[in-house]
Amino acid sequence: MAHFKPLPDAPKAAKQPLEDTRHGKTRTDDYAWLRAADWQKMFKDPAILEKGIRDHLEAENAYMKAAMADTEAFQKTLFAEMRGRIKEDDSSVPAKDGPYAYGSAFRTGGEQPYFYRIPRDGDHKDVSLRTILLDGDHEGEGKSYFDLGSFDHTTDHGRALWSYDDKGSEFYTLKVRDLESGKDLDDVLENTGGDGVWAPDGNSFFYTEVDENHRPSKVYHHIIGTGQDEDRLVYEEKDPGFFVGLGGSLLDDFIFIEIHDHQTSEVRIIATADLDATPELVAERETSVEYDLCEGGDVFYILTNEGGAKDFKIMETPVTAPQKANWREVVPHQDGRLILAHMVFARHLVWLERAGGLPRIVVRDRNSGEEHAIAFDEEAYALGLQGASEYDTDVIRFSYSSMTTPSQLFDYDMATRERTLLKTQEVPSGHDPEEYVTRRIQARAEDGELVPVSLVYRKDTPLDGTAPALLYGYGAYGITIPASFSTNCLSLVDRGFVYAIAHIRGGKDKGFAWYENGKMENKKNTFSDFIAAADALVAEGYTSYGNIVAQGGSAGGMLMGAIANMAPEKFAGIIAAVPFVDVLTTMLDDTLPLTPPEWNEWGNPIASETAYDYIASYSPYDNVAAKPYPAILALAGLTDPRVTYWEPAKWVAKLRDHTTGSEPILLRTNMDAGHGGASGRFQRLEEIALEYAFALKVAGKAEEA
Repeated sequence: MAHFKPLPDAPKAAKQPLEDTRHGKTRTDDYAWLRAADWQKMFKDPAILEKGIRDHLEAENAYMKAAMADTEAFQKTLFAEMRGRIKEDDSSVPAKDGPYAYGSAFRTGGEQPYFYRIPRDGDHKDVSLRTILLDGDHEGEGKSYFDLGSFDHTTDHGRALWSYDDKGSEFYTLKVRDLESGKDLDDVLENTGGDGVWAPDGNSFFYTEVDENHRPSKVYHHIIGTGQDEDRLVYEEKDPGFFVGLGGSLLDDFIFIEIHDHQTSEVRIIATADLDATPELVAERETSVEYDLCEGGDVFYILTNEGGAKDFKIMETPVTAPQKANWREVVPHQDGRLILAHMVFARHLVWLERAGGLPRIVVRDRNSGEEHAIAFDEEAYALGLQGASEYDTDVIRFSYSSMTTPSQLFDYDMATRERTLLKTQEVPSGHDPEEYVTRRIQARAEDGELVPVSLVYRKDTPLDGTAPALLYGYGAYGITIPASFSTNCLSLVDRGFVYAIAHIRGGKDKGFAWYENGKMENKKNTFSDFIAAADALVAEGYTSYGNIVAQGGSAGGMLMGAIANMAPEKFAGIIAAVPFVDVLTTMLDDTLPLTPPEWNEWGNPIASETAYDYIASYSPYDNVAAKPYPAILALAGLTDPRVTYWEPAKWVAKLRDHTTGSEPILLRTNMDAGHGGASGRFQRLEEIALEYAFALKVAGKAEEA
């Protein structure tokens, strides 16, 4: 049971019933009025939010604050702990590119990074060698929200494109900086997707524009010194279900226009030798077929699932004739070995794959065909392939960590197979990996599938069911949650928690089929897998029912809403960050930013009665019922274009109206942020401190002020 003192009356949202009839079936939504009438404009100017809605959200914030008031001093303790584990003046190991090496760093007390460069072979630890190119703290000064987007320099190192979002609505402003003078040019582009790709001469670049419904659908070519209204439209995607992105090759020979939804992709290329050319189609989009290009001199290497290669294969094709008829297999498909990403260099082909739930990096010599792998021995770990900024190199970079091992950064010589440790993540307040245990257990799902669960806990934690646990899950879009090192979760683990990650269906943790079996008409597997993970933690003595706090965000917030309806008795509390809980209503509204692109993830309830019925059967908001819900903390962002603030606001109002229990249901809306929460690195820690204080409070382990 939660440990809350008597609270003032909770906000009670007025009921203004709105009926919606589809496929001959009528639903009534009592809280639809919480959606801003002019939400598109509000995302750009939050001040125009209707007073009645603002008053309600602020009342919810006040109630949440009152409920958590006795943890305010504890939150400061948690914040100080988490901040103490961060090296405040941390910096990246710069990547070599031509005469320079480029990196980023923070200064002590700084919220935002700064970007710098040093001479190519200079000592990156020698701060005096750094030329600061862009200072995030300076650019964000005086702004309640500021998110730096991209920073990308030209081939001749004279200019850089950089972007920012100062509202949290993900409409990015693009600017051009002269790197010699340190001043921005007059070129200012609004409503962009946040990044661009330079032409080789550095006098123009390509970028995407975001429309009023927040979909990047157009590609423009901008010439330095001209106005945005003069930019040439290069490509426009007419299907609202597809997003448009941009990429470039390491050799600067091609611009890639990448058109995709969650299961289908299409690529068009522009040879930089003729920037005015019409983009050339590589392979026409085909439902459920994905492909991605990397240039390798006179050939493209293509990562694709074409031809039934569910776990992907790698093909090659001449750059002069890239169409599908000319594709030739070079890395065959293997069931259960999911190829996640690939990179190409002058003498090597590299890819990141996942087999048996664990990642490894494979290197192939392009001349001999000889292959070797980079792998590690821990039960659960995470690998990140960073590659290199140059094409003609034998050295790539990768990162490694586990739930007990701080992140390590390596340079790897693909020819000699030598690893060079460049950096180990510092934990200033101290961290001894030997004091912790990481495990991977298997939970048996309803249909017999085995669901991996990664754990970390202190060696002295009793494994007799008395320990509280935080169980995290996501389970959507094929996203794999790595078993990586987190300094933040130590604040729970050091207080006796078992911290667990459920690798549930909907991600690609066990291959592409793992994703397919957790989407569309199989979506409920995601929810039952998570409950099975909780059951396994109890069965193996790690924790007990009523001692588990569940946590998830965005699509993982949908998971939180579903398990709250399905098995509320098994959880002491639920933390749902920017939760996608009003699934049916959102999927029925094709004006919302993500709705058309999401139909092949959840189903299209507008066109299909079957999809309507299935989504209606699990949509958390639609399935709130009279039952004793556990304590719930929901978090929202006012300008969030991905999961709009009104979804958690409506959900909390309905939960509070229906629960038969006495546990508090809390909503905190960040009135100055969007989907990602607070933008600064320490501001974000304040939000995590609130979440962890809630988890510790419901587990009876919070220190009272």
